[in-house]
Parts: sequence; C-alpha cells; structure tokens
Amino acid sequence: QVHLVESGGGLVQAGGSLRLSCAVSGRTFSSWVMGWFRQAPGKEREFVGHARWSGEGTVYAASVKGRFTISRDNAKNTVYLQMNSLKDEDTAVYYCAVRRSMLQTYEYWGQGTQVTVSS
Repeated sequence: QVHLVESGGGLVQAGGSLRLSCAVSGRTFSSWVMGWFRQAPGKEREFVGHARWSGEGTVYAASVKGRFTISRDNAKNTVYLQMNSLKDEDTAVYYCAVRRSMLQTYEYWGQGTQVTVSS
C-alpha cells in the first residue's frame, strides 16, 4: 500500500513562492510516475506536471512551465513542487498522485493542500 501526504500549502502574495511536499510511504520504483494536479473552486481538476521517480520524463502544463519545478529527495521519499512567480490563477487545492507507469492511470492520491495567492 502507498500513502501520500502533501504539505506546504498556504497563503502567498502574487509573485511569491511556495514549495509543496509530497511524502510517500511504502515502496517506490524508479519507473513510477509522480504527478501533481490542482483543482480550483468550481473548476475541474487539472494536470500540473509529472515526472518519473527516477527524475526522467518531466512534463509541465503550459500554464506553469517555467515557473514550477518538480524535484525529489530519494532519501526522504519525498517529491516537491517548487512554485515561483505565483499568480492569482494558481489558487487551488494541489494534489500529488502516483501511477506505476506512463501507460496506467493514477492509483494513489494525497489528501490535497490549499494554495491561495492574493493580489
């Protein structure tokens, strides 16, 4: 069984930065894919970015490319989402998720962490 716990959300001014963490408990494999998603009030959940646990295959949504970065700390079994130059439209609940490969659906999800950007 795999459990994901996000943290690091909060209130930040536009232009500021936040780093979200996703702690993964349970065994992980280099081929597994860690994804970040977000859901704003009244909107559908949207893809933010993903990367293999090995660090390869990193992809970002166009709306965050160049501002957000996914990284990981293998020793801590934690994946990070560094968010810079935050905008009002980045306000959402952010979720991390994991799937066993790029060909499979996301199987495990965290509980989400709220990010609020104020102008």
